[in-house]
Amino acid sequence: MSSIKENFEEGKKKINDSIDEKTDQFKESVNKGMKKTKRFFRKLFIFLFLGLVVGGGLYMVYSNWTYSTGSRTGYLVKISKKGYVFKTYEGQLNLGGFKTDDETGVIGNIWEFSLKNRDLYEKMGTLEGKKVTLKYKEINKSMPWQGDTNYFITEVIEQ
Repeated sequence: MSSIKENFEEGKKKINDSIDEKTDQFKESVNKGMKKTKRFFRKLFIFLFLGLVVGGGLYMVYSNWTYSTGSRTGYLVKISKKGYVFKTYEGQLNLGGFKTDDETGVIGNIWEFSLKNRDLYEKMGTLEGKKVTLKYKEINKSMPWQGDTNYFITEVIEQ
Protein backbone atom coordinates (compact mmCIF):
# COMPACT_ATOMS: atom_id res chain seq x y z
CA MET A 1 0.00 0.00 0.00
CA SER A 2 2.83 2.35 0.77
CA SER A 3 4.29 1.88 -2.71
CA ILE A 4 0.95 2.89 -4.20
CA LYS A 5 0.89 5.92 -1.95
CA GLU A 6 4.49 6.76 -2.87
CA ASN A 7 3.71 6.37 -6.59
CA PHE A 8 0.65 8.55 -6.14
CA GLU A 9 2.64 11.24 -4.29
CA GLU A 10 5.40 11.00 -6.88
CA GLY A 11 2.89 11.37 -9.73
CA LYS A 12 1.20 14.24 -7.91
CA LYS A 13 4.56 15.98 -7.46
CA LYS A 14 5.44 15.51 -11.16
CA ILE A 15 2.07 16.93 -12.18
CA ASN A 16 2.46 19.91 -9.82
CA ASP A 17 6.02 20.53 -11.06
CA SER A 18 4.80 20.34 -14.65
CA ILE A 19 1.97 22.79 -13.88
CA ASP A 20 4.40 25.16 -12.14
CA GLU A 21 6.80 24.94 -15.09
CA LYS A 22 4.03 25.60 -17.62
CA THR A 23 2.74 28.49 -15.46
CA ASP A 24 6.23 30.02 -15.32
CA GLN A 25 6.63 29.62 -19.09
CA PHE A 26 3.23 31.24 -19.64
CA LYS A 27 4.07 34.16 -17.32
CA GLU A 28 7.40 34.63 -19.06
CA SER A 29 5.70 34.58 -22.46
CA VAL A 30 3.09 37.11 -21.32
CA ASN A 31 5.80 39.37 -19.85
CA LYS A 32 7.76 39.27 -23.12
CA GLY A 33 4.61 40.16 -25.03
CA MET A 34 3.83 43.00 -22.62
CA LYS A 35 7.36 44.37 -22.98
CA LYS A 36 7.11 44.25 -26.78
CA THR A 37 3.70 45.92 -26.70
CA LYS A 38 4.91 48.64 -24.32
CA ARG A 39 7.98 49.26 -26.50
CA PHE A 40 5.79 49.48 -29.60
CA PHE A 41 3.37 51.97 -28.05
CA ARG A 42 6.22 54.01 -26.55
CA LYS A 43 7.87 54.25 -29.99
CA LEU A 44 4.52 55.04 -31.60
CA PHE A 45 3.82 57.81 -29.07
CA ILE A 46 7.29 59.32 -29.52
CA PHE A 47 6.96 59.15 -33.31
CA LEU A 48 3.51 60.79 -33.27
CA PHE A 49 4.62 63.44 -30.77
CA LEU A 50 7.72 64.33 -32.80
CA GLY A 51 5.65 64.32 -35.99
CA LEU A 52 3.17 66.70 -34.38
CA VAL A 53 5.93 69.02 -33.14
CA VAL A 54 7.76 69.05 -36.49
CA GLY A 55 4.50 69.38 -38.45
CA GLY A 56 3.30 72.20 -36.21
CA GLY A 57 6.63 73.98 -36.55
CA LEU A 58 6.58 73.67 -40.34
CA TYR A 59 2.98 74.93 -40.41
CA MET A 60 3.95 77.95 -38.30
CA VAL A 61 6.88 78.72 -40.62
CA TYR A 62 4.62 78.39 -43.67
CA SER A 63 1.86 80.50 -42.11
CA ASN A 64 4.18 83.37 -41.18
CA TRP A 65 6.07 83.31 -44.46
CA THR A 66 5.83 86.71 -46.15
CA TYR A 67 3.79 86.37 -49.34
CA SER A 68 4.00 90.02 -50.40
CA THR A 69 4.99 93.49 -49.23
CA GLY A 70 3.71 96.84 -50.34
CA SER A 71 2.00 100.06 -49.39
CA ARG A 72 -1.49 101.50 -49.57
CA THR A 73 -2.59 105.09 -49.23
CA GLY A 74 -5.96 106.28 -48.04
CA TYR A 75 -7.91 107.72 -45.15
CA LEU A 76 -7.62 105.92 -41.84
CA VAL A 77 -11.22 105.08 -40.93
CA LYS A 78 -10.87 102.97 -37.82
CA ILE A 79 -8.32 101.49 -35.47
CA SER A 80 -9.37 99.19 -32.62
CA LYS A 81 -8.33 96.50 -30.19
CA LYS A 82 -10.72 93.57 -30.26
CA GLY A 83 -11.17 89.87 -29.61
CA TYR A 84 -12.75 87.55 -27.06
CA VAL A 85 -9.73 85.48 -26.11
CA PHE A 86 -6.87 87.04 -28.06
CA LYS A 87 -6.92 90.85 -28.14
CA THR A 88 -5.58 92.02 -31.50
CA TYR A 89 -5.15 95.42 -33.13
CA GLU A 90 -7.31 95.84 -36.23
CA GLY A 91 -7.95 98.75 -38.57
CA GLN A 92 -9.60 99.95 -41.76
CA LEU A 93 -8.31 102.22 -44.49
CA ASN A 94 -10.60 103.90 -47.03
CA LEU A 95 -8.73 103.66 -50.32
CA GLY A 96 -11.14 106.00 -52.09
CA GLY A 97 -13.48 105.26 -54.92
CA PHE A 98 -16.09 102.56 -54.87
CA LYS A 99 -16.33 98.90 -55.62
CA THR A 100 -19.36 96.79 -56.40
CA ASP A 101 -20.75 94.00 -54.33
CA ASP A 102 -23.06 91.40 -55.89
CA GLU A 103 -25.45 91.50 -52.95
CA THR A 104 -25.72 95.19 -52.03
CA GLY A 105 -24.43 97.06 -55.06
CA VAL A 106 -21.91 99.90 -54.66
CA ILE A 107 -19.87 100.09 -51.46
CA GLY A 108 -16.82 102.04 -50.28
CA ASN A 109 -13.39 100.66 -51.04
CA ILE A 110 -12.31 99.69 -47.51
CA TRP A 111 -9.13 97.74 -46.81
CA GLU A 112 -8.81 95.88 -43.52
CA PHE A 113 -5.48 95.24 -41.82
CA SER A 114 -3.96 94.05 -38.55
CA LEU A 115 -1.18 95.34 -36.33
CA LYS A 116 1.30 93.47 -34.16
CA ASN A 117 3.02 96.53 -32.71
CA ARG A 118 1.41 98.49 -29.85
CA ASP A 119 3.45 101.62 -30.66
CA LEU A 120 2.04 101.66 -34.22
CA TYR A 121 -1.46 101.18 -32.77
CA GLU A 122 -1.05 104.21 -30.50
CA LYS A 123 0.44 106.31 -33.32
CA MET A 124 -2.40 105.37 -35.67
CA GLY A 125 -4.94 106.25 -32.98
CA THR A 126 -3.87 109.90 -33.38
CA LEU A 127 -4.14 109.70 -37.19
CA GLU A 128 -7.78 108.54 -37.54
CA GLY A 129 -9.55 110.47 -40.29
CA LYS A 130 -6.27 111.60 -41.84
CA LYS A 131 -4.63 110.53 -45.08
CA VAL A 132 -1.84 108.02 -44.45
CA THR A 133 0.37 105.60 -46.32
CA LEU A 134 0.62 102.19 -44.72
CA LYS A 135 3.54 99.88 -45.48
CA TYR A 136 2.53 96.26 -44.96
CA LYS A 137 3.55 92.66 -45.32
CA GLU A 138 1.09 89.94 -46.26
CA ILE A 139 1.59 86.50 -44.74
CA ASN A 140 0.10 83.18 -45.89
CA LYS A 141 -2.13 82.61 -42.87
CA SER A 142 -2.55 84.55 -39.64
CA MET A 143 -2.97 82.74 -36.35
CA PRO A 144 -5.86 83.74 -34.05
CA TRP A 145 -3.49 85.53 -31.67
CA GLN A 146 -1.94 87.57 -34.49
CA GLY A 147 -4.97 89.23 -36.04
CA ASP A 148 -8.06 88.85 -38.20
CA THR A 149 -6.38 89.57 -41.54
CA ASN A 150 -3.23 88.42 -43.34
CA TYR A 151 -2.05 92.04 -43.80
CA PHE A 152 0.26 93.37 -41.05
CA ILE A 153 1.33 97.00 -40.93
CA THR A 154 5.07 97.61 -40.57
CA GLU A 155 5.17 101.42 -40.96
CA VAL A 156 2.81 104.41 -40.96
CA ILE A 157 3.53 107.59 -42.92
CA GLU A 158 1.29 110.64 -42.45
CA GLN A 159 0.52 112.47 -45.71
